[in-house]
Amino acid sequence: MDAGFFNAVQQHGTAVMATQDNRSISELVAELSSETSRLVRKEVELATTEMTAKARTAGAHVATAAIGGALAHAGLLVLLAAIVIGLAQLGITPWLSAAIVGIATMLVGYVLVNKGASALRNTSVVPTQAIQSLKEDAKWTTRQGA
Repeated sequence: MDAGFFNAVQQHGTAVMATQDNRSISELVAELSSETSRLVRKEVELATTEMTAKARTAGAHVATAAIGGALAHAGLLVLLAAIVIGLAQLGITPWLSAAIVGIATMLVGYVLVNKGASALRNTSVVPTQAIQSLKEDAKWTTRQGA
């Protein structure tokens, strides 16, 4: 290395050392293979993490749909109770209030079921980040000649 260059670099507070790699081609290829294997393992780990997160999101949407279904069922039970009261008392207003509560409960349940089902349809379980990263790794590996 040129002594003038080394002195100029040293004056700026940075020392640069020329390194020489004495490894053979077979050692370099072995290292590349090892690093590529490690990279693929990390990518699989990323895909697993991403799939777990997406499964949790899908589970939350399923829970919303299930809660909506339970409310719709409860509404049906209230509506049935209203019919029973209405038939028993024929024309007395308490059954009307029970019917209104039953219909309102069923409407809320219907809305929640549709919201959960819609959100579930829009949830992607494909690990897009991991796929993109693997594509980039494949391009890089190809450019490196491995």
